[in-house]
Amino acid sequence: MSDTPDKEDELAGTEQPFVEHLVELRDRLIRALLAVGVVASVLFFFPGPGTLYDLLAAPLVAHLPKGATLIATSVISPFMVPLKILLMAAFLVALPVVLYQVWAFVAPGLYSHEKKLVLPLVVSSTLLFFMGVAFCYFFVFGKVFAFIQGFAPKSITAAPDIEAYLSFVLTMFLAFGIAFEVPIAVVVLARMGLVSIDKFKSFRGYFIVVAFVVAAVVTPPDVVSQLALALPMCVLYEVGIWAAQIFIRHTKAPDDGAEEKKAEAAN
Repeated sequence: MSDTPDKEDELAGTEQPFVEHLVELRDRLIRALLAVGVVASVLFFFPGPGTLYDLLAAPLVAHLPKGATLIATSVISPFMVPLKILLMAAFLVALPVVLYQVWAFVAPGLYSHEKKLVLPLVVSSTLLFFMGVAFCYFFVFGKVFAFIQGFAPKSITAAPDIEAYLSFVLTMFLAFGIAFEVPIAVVVLARMGLVSIDKFKSFRGYFIVVAFVVAAVVTPPDVVSQLALALPMCVLYEVGIWAAQIFIRHTKAPDDGAEEKKAEAAN
């Protein structure tokens, strides 16, 4: 009898778990898509795509001249733009379910200390992104549109295109949502050991410059919106440094804690 193991026997123990992971991934994706689909169906009937677009356009319409409205320069824009907003809103509303499916898929393969690291980051990054979007909608948009309309000459009648407005809104939402993720970036970099807490503290002055440069690039050329993006970034940077110190202490691997105790005992 040959001592060489059969190739089929070698793969017999690994093929089934791999297939099971693929099946589970498929099921998780289907559940996430179903959640988005159910929310989209509900939003389609109440409040409806048109109402969602009116809600999104409200900050701009409030600052347009009396009688002015948004226009559609494409034949299918009145249908496609509200539909895009409907899908975007459905995804945001269903985001907790989507993130839960992601968490349920990866959690079984994580150690206990890694679970302590991942779950708080997923929850906090989601909340911070929503905070950035809400801050942009409720505060920044009003200031930006008031500045733009106040600066426009009297001979110009504003009639923004709905697709251009949607593109502008998505860009601003993304910019503020990502900007509010600064604490997460600080915590992750510090926890992975790529950047020390002391380095982050010494980088404060440079980060302020970076924050204002980013704000000048991604926001309209008015002081209010640039300050509205740069100042929260600077504050959130300090929050990130504070959170990283706490987070590192509570998410250490058991071996790391044992090594530290040995080092303290030796000293």
